[in-house]
Amino acid sequence: MVVTHHDATLLARAVAARLVIALVDAQAARGTASVVLTGGGIGIATLREIAASPARDAVDWERLDVWWGDERFLPAGHPERNETQGREALLDMVPVVPSRVHPMAASDGPAGDDVDAAAEDYAAALAAAARPEDHGDVPTFDVLLLGVGPEGHVASLFPGSPALYDDRAVVPVRGSPKPPPTRLSLSMSSINAAREVWLVAAGEEKAAAARMALAGAGATAVPAAGARGRARTLWLLDRAAASKLPPALARLASP
Repeated sequence: MVVTHHDATLLARAVAARLVIALVDAQAARGTASVVLTGGGIGIATLREIAASPARDAVDWERLDVWWGDERFLPAGHPERNETQGREALLDMVPVVPSRVHPMAASDGPAGDDVDAAAEDYAAALAAAARPEDHGDVPTFDVLLLGVGPEGHVASLFPGSPALYDDRAVVPVRGSPKPPPTRLSLSMSSINAAREVWLVAAGEEKAAAARMALAGAGATAVPAAGARGRARTLWLLDRAAASKLPPALARLASP
């Protein structure tokens, strides 16, 4: 399903509203909820919109588990870490339970600069959180948010990357074409364990990637094409990012 909004600001507001509703519904159905956050401009803008919305209080933040889809392997508190940006945009403003917020390791954390050990540690945390009904070593996340790169990358899975062929739950990424070169990422199999996967993109530079992914490109060439939720996959775009899609595919949700 593709939903198009007029511009990036309206897109962030709409994704924020949609996420609040999804988390409230998950908590009503199962008692708790889980979300996987993403970084990037639109991902962090969405978190800021949640923080600014009175509707945020509908979420029981104490019954929410927060995970990340990828992370730049940098020291704790570094301004380019997704965790740092996510805390500043939202998590420091709501009463989340610290033990239910699960950041990926920093390069100065317990694993030091060993990115392989850091990946194993996050995989162990995921396995510990998985329940028997999840049928695997990764929780069935309620919503997993992904940004989309201009070349079609999601999380830190870039076209042609060896990480795309790694079926461990969490994969180390070396030689990323975007700095910093060393990162951590959920594998594609872990991404696809989510109940719902939302791919969120704004800007004309994302239009070609959206078109190729939705046209059925292979996940090796366009990783976004391989991201699929168990129950639903949503593409949430602004009009610029949807500009190369067939008009019938890009349903306009806002004027």
